[in-house]
Amino acid sequence: MLEGLEVSEVLLSETIENKDFRTDSDFWTKQPKLNPNLRYDKIGNCLISAQYGISLEMNEINKGYPIYRMNEIHNMLCDFEVDKCADITQTELAIFKLNDRDVLFNRTNSFEWVGRTGIYKKLDNRDFIFASYLVRFVPNEKVILPEYLTTFLNTKFGIWDIKRRARQSINQTNVNPEEVKQIDIPLLSIPFQEKLKELFDISIQKTRKSQALYASAEKLLLEAVGLDTFTPSRKSVNIKSFAESFGSTGRLDAEYYQPKYEEVKNIILLQRHDSLGNIVSIEKSIEPGSDAYQETGIPFIRVSNLSKWGLSTPDIHLAAINYEKVIRPKKDTILMSKDGTVGIAYKVNADMNSITSGAILHLCVRDVNSVLPDYLTLVLNSKLTQLQAERDAGGSIIQHWKPSEIAEVLIPIVNIETQIQIAALIQESFTLKAESEKLLAKAKQAVEIAIEEGEDK
Repeated sequence: MLEGLEVSEVLLSETIENKDFRTDSDFWTKQPKLNPNLRYDKIGNCLISAQYGISLEMNEINKGYPIYRMNEIHNMLCDFEVDKCADITQTELAIFKLNDRDVLFNRTNSFEWVGRTGIYKKLDNRDFIFASYLVRFVPNEKVILPEYLTTFLNTKFGIWDIKRRARQSINQTNVNPEEVKQIDIPLLSIPFQEKLKELFDISIQKTRKSQALYASAEKLLLEAVGLDTFTPSRKSVNIKSFAESFGSTGRLDAEYYQPKYEEVKNIILLQRHDSLGNIVSIEKSIEPGSDAYQETGIPFIRVSNLSKWGLSTPDIHLAAINYEKVIRPKKDTILMSKDGTVGIAYKVNADMNSITSGAILHLCVRDVNSVLPDYLTLVLNSKLTQLQAERDAGGSIIQHWKPSEIAEVLIPIVNIETQIQIAALIQESFTLKAESEKLLAKAKQAVEIAIEEGEDK
């Protein structure tokens, strides 16, 4: 159904009717084939409104309202928490405040990220807003439910039509929301769409419980190391002698010596601890040139695919024959980013036939009787390590955390009984997360089957 013709003859009148006057060949040769047994309409005809987000300065000090950005949509859901806030007026809040079940569409970024779509779920009394590179779609629920629109735009049919409309430049890719409105969407029955909503609702419940268990594990860790009430200092002045500063660290940037970094280090030093390099072996993979990328082969995992919750499906592959001896992630290996967004850690639960970017390190625990991989992964993602990463990798536009610095990271080692408790909470959390993801995958599969073979199937 998705295969386009290599040659397509198009009337000039058709190109003129297109809002962007598209004359590029990919757009016209990759038109999706529609199922003649289904009724279609343009997405734009099924919407109450479509709106760009707000463009303004953001902050990480919780000033203003939490704001969604392009990297906070995963697996058809908007993340429950975001990293930045924006200080806006009440008038602006009234315009850009998200409502329960709004659909957010990422209109600009890399070709991989553009078109990412998720549904927003209001879980408490906080108000969230959204940034300008996102577009809010509000469907007419008499025709299409938000859950169905989200799912369709994440199916192979929706992705195909979005990507053919994308305009690529050297640094980024854009999709005009007006183009999205021109996509043909099958009008599946409302009872079918309501079943999709049920899957989303159950999935969200499981995700919330999963994150609550993870938060419990974090609380247990911080209590065990005496950091449960710790608030990093905001002092900007710290007086150091030459011997205490450049003479021992080789660093001249003032940010490196902020008091908050010393405070967390001193707390760790008060208890049993070790350097990360003594706890794990550290290896890294390769960084092939972009000319090695292809659509099939061994999946190539980059930092953009990595989060503390798991790995997203890569859209880039490498030829297997050229990388037979390159290391693959093994069970219980901790993958951790050292470039870009540094310090993201995720423990692999099974051997993987994938290749990771050179920006991702492979950490393997030397003695699992002393330090459990699940426990160590939580420590790496906690503020204990994140503050050390922030200190070491600061001072440049693109963050880079040197493996030599990573090896010196201080890791508190709590008693094994507490580690076992923490590991159990994390494993239960990830089990629920996997169940949640399966439900959403089932929703997407159901829509694809309904479009290809009918709702009954």
